[in-house]
Amino acid sequence: MNSAQFVSRNARKYPNTMAIHSPLRAYTYAQLETEVNGLANALLNLSIKQGDRVCLFIPNTPAFISSYFAVQRIGAIVVPINAKFTLEEVQHVINHAEPSCIIVDDALFPVVASVSNVPLKIKTGSPSSDWKHFETLIAEASHADIHIPLTEDDLSTILYTSGTTGDPKGVLFSYRNILTVAQMIAVELEVKPESKLLIMMPLTHSAPLHLFLMAGIITGSTIVITPTFSPDQLLEAVSKQKTTHFFGAPVAYLMTANHPSLSEYDLSSMNWWVYGGAPLAKDQIDFIEQKLNTKRLTCVYGLTEAGPSGSILLPEEHGEKTGSIGKRAPLHTELRIVTNDGDDVPIGEIGEIVLAGEGNMVGYYRNEQATKAAFIGEWLKTGDLARRDQDGYIYVVDRKRDVIISGGVNIYPKEIEDVLVSYDSIQEAAVIGTPHPEWGETVTAYFAAPETIDVEAIKQFLQLHLAAYKIPRIFEQVKQLPRNASGKILKRALKEGVKEA
Repeated sequence: MNSAQFVSRNARKYPNTMAIHSPLRAYTYAQLETEVNGLANALLNLSIKQGDRVCLFIPNTPAFISSYFAVQRIGAIVVPINAKFTLEEVQHVINHAEPSCIIVDDALFPVVASVSNVPLKIKTGSPSSDWKHFETLIAEASHADIHIPLTEDDLSTILYTSGTTGDPKGVLFSYRNILTVAQMIAVELEVKPESKLLIMMPLTHSAPLHLFLMAGIITGSTIVITPTFSPDQLLEAVSKQKTTHFFGAPVAYLMTANHPSLSEYDLSSMNWWVYGGAPLAKDQIDFIEQKLNTKRLTCVYGLTEAGPSGSILLPEEHGEKTGSIGKRAPLHTELRIVTNDGDDVPIGEIGEIVLAGEGNMVGYYRNEQATKAAFIGEWLKTGDLARRDQDGYIYVVDRKRDVIISGGVNIYPKEIEDVLVSYDSIQEAAVIGTPHPEWGETVTAYFAAPETIDVEAIKQFLQLHLAAYKIPRIFEQVKQLPRNASGKILKRALKEGVKEA
């Protein structure tokens, strides 16, 4: 089956079940099926065919979901584009993917009104010359069923990576890749027809799209979406819609836990509070659990190229093992920690996490060299360095490319960052290597705090927890650290702003 066929199945099985609920509108699976068929037929009438790329420049709205499944229904390849991208960034994706069509949300239209190199341009909302009108196309098209033979090995989606370390690469997926990881989440997190999945992280990212949207669609659950994230919207959605599952970056949980009116909201419907992108420290977990009144925090680890999939730390494993990413790979996935030669490392030693499973990408679109470099046989290299403890639990030490080499010694920034955020008032920290003419690199720390902090006091604190060679030589306090749309800290942006020490 392909992804869009699950919408048709649910329209037959659960026609009156709410499929999508958003601040803009809500509609049932029968209504979703009608809209998907209308847009799919309209695209066929406009000569969009199987294998064509169709870009979606749409935030988390019903139009994104309708467009996503309509494109897949006719066998075209979906290319979601981050709603925060500038015209230059959108044009970069277009120039690389060479789409036959782009569908743009009315709110984002001013950003891309002058976009070029796309034969067919469609927009929602108010009509515009030279652009087809989304709502009119659906209203005037046939809503008849479409039967295009597709298999799980047909190409489905290209997701452009967040570009934290360079230009985004297009990650190409088949339907098999996507359905594999969607089934994984459905099983591991007990997603059922009566579930309500709250999606606030951008649907242009793999976890919200492939894990949570698709897990909800294959099980016939209700999807609750908001265009953006804010603590207010999260608390309102959970309390009013009685959602059961939520996925967010750690920063989303920390912001919500600090909400001044948190105690006024009923969050008792939530069975799964899922976080990913980075592990949380024990004191952060304790703080969030206390504020949200829950013991249902779950950590998922993975990367876009793996579907995403990787590992899972279940609620009952938090506590002593908080900070770990779990001890096993989830359904359909295998995980190893290996040397540069691909041999398994002993317990306690550091190696790179590699993953195998049918969730792994087909490859980087139009980049055979990068695809070849990403694999050791069937095993996908994550670029994450990690170790196992005696109980088998895995701890990410750092990104392989972030390791600082100073005086020939490897220094792992994450270890320093974890200590920094345990210091009073420091809310977030990032450690990078600054070029040094003699030592190679100097350890440099950026941190954010609500009030000015004395650097000497921080150094004295670090001396209690770290060897002298690990203590940063340079400290820089900032209002906040640069992040991408998925909440990951942009160390590249910090490095570009640092001069040689």
